[in-house]
Amino acid sequence: MTGIADFNYPAFNAVADQLRAQGYEVENPADHGIVEGAQWADYMAYDLTRLGLCGMIALLPDWEKSQGAKLEVLIAERLGMKVVNAHDLVTREEKRLRPDPLKRCL
Repeated sequence: MTGIADFNYPAFNAVADQLRAQGYEVENPADHGIVEGAQWADYMAYDLTRLGLCGMIALLPDWEKSQGAKLEVLIAERLGMKVVNAHDLVTREEKRLRPDPLKRCL
């Protein structure tokens, strides 16, 4: 997330680890890391192709401050994907530990 220290990768990784432990297949934008010479549009092009593989998008706190996250949410909504708060999803899953029909998320 542009404008947040370390692009918020620590938060992406923490939530991805929690969701994977609960059985989700996670497309984590932090997995590709920082690519030398890559521009914002390069990251977005890659992330949007990964988003198309998902059934939902799980949002981190302050996502509204990120132009990229806002674009991802717009596309997810237009494609009819489930849009959820990542913390709520992790907490809900910890409580019920039951598979969700939409197990792939960004």
